[in-house]
Amino acid sequence: MKLAELQELESRWVMQTYARMPVEFVRGEGARVWDSDGKRYLDFLAGISVCSVGHCHPAVVEAVRAQVGTLTHTSNLYLTEGGVRLAQRLCESSLGGRAFLCNSGTEANECAIKLVRKHAHGRGISDPEILVLEGAFHGRTMGSLSATPGLSTNESFAPYLPGFRAVARDDPDGLHAAVGERTAAVMLEPIQGETGVNVVPDELIAAAREACDAAGALLLFDEIQTGMGRTGSLWAYEQLPARPDVMTTAKALGGGLPVGACVTTPETAGVLEPGDHGSTFAGGPLIAAASLGAFDVIDDPELLRRVRDLGGRLCDGLESVDAIADVRGRGLMVGARLEEVDAKHAASRLLAEGLIVNPIGEGTLRFLPPLVIGEAEVDEALEILARTLG
Repeated sequence: MKLAELQELESRWVMQTYARMPVEFVRGEGARVWDSDGKRYLDFLAGISVCSVGHCHPAVVEAVRAQVGTLTHTSNLYLTEGGVRLAQRLCESSLGGRAFLCNSGTEANECAIKLVRKHAHGRGISDPEILVLEGAFHGRTMGSLSATPGLSTNESFAPYLPGFRAVARDDPDGLHAAVGERTAAVMLEPIQGETGVNVVPDELIAAAREACDAAGALLLFDEIQTGMGRTGSLWAYEQLPARPDVMTTAKALGGGLPVGACVTTPETAGVLEPGDHGSTFAGGPLIAAASLGAFDVIDDPELLRRVRDLGGRLCDGLESVDAIADVRGRGLMVGARLEEVDAKHAASRLLAEGLIVNPIGEGTLRFLPPLVIGEAEVDEALEILARTLG
């Protein structure tokens, strides 16, 4: 099918919730994808941090191939080993409590919102409040959307879920003062990916931990994008001055397949009880097999060390490009603020030159390459950027 024909079908049959780029990808391998005309691209978006082990990693492909011909689904009314093993691996590698498996990041956040609210009710709070940060993005289902200040102003979807209040992401004293007797949790992303790769200051994270401890509230980290090695440690909180009570993760967890998880400490592991939450497809054998395969690749000290090194190499190179005014991020989660260049126009020009990046707003490009890239791929991306934007 020709691209124009596919575009016509898409415009007729698919709800128009995305402004899609004029390209159809048909194959992927490692950090490369190919379009329907056979053109090759260097992928520095990785499906928005989903394909962190690269496209069609052999470990994930083999795990899925073996599982799909054996058992794909039974529902959570019965035991399957893969889902239990995945929960064990998530908890043992992070907070040590229990995990609820689901199908996406927004679902993981919905679970976490219910958990922290129930925990607050157990403390005698009848009208709990969750503090979120300005610039946050937690998802598009109604609870997660209500926790996303920049999107919850759209009156088309009102009324939103009450009980959320936004505070500045760079004001530790203001956050500390906002935590009170009604506070159920402070919910934050260590790095805000969807609004420009904004690194939340360590001082604010430390203030959030201190204020939550003083009030009896929970500290909730949304590691949907920062988790699974993206920042150069398995979990971003490992590089921060505070450990959360609840953590959500998704994106890279499935090696390219849809999965999410809400993970607790031992102290919060028993908050949700039978009947409190559920999911038809969550933790199924097929998804669990893919996730365990991705875990084997990413949970590797040598790979994580290389992510930090390559992130430094990428940032250094970006800072030398004339059109880039500012670079921020950690590991291979990097944002570049452009100077006198429109980000969408720049991303379109880079796509034409064979490099996939993500424009955020009018002035920022986001880089989320697969964690398995090497120096040559970083240098190639930088060469394309310098040639195209210089």
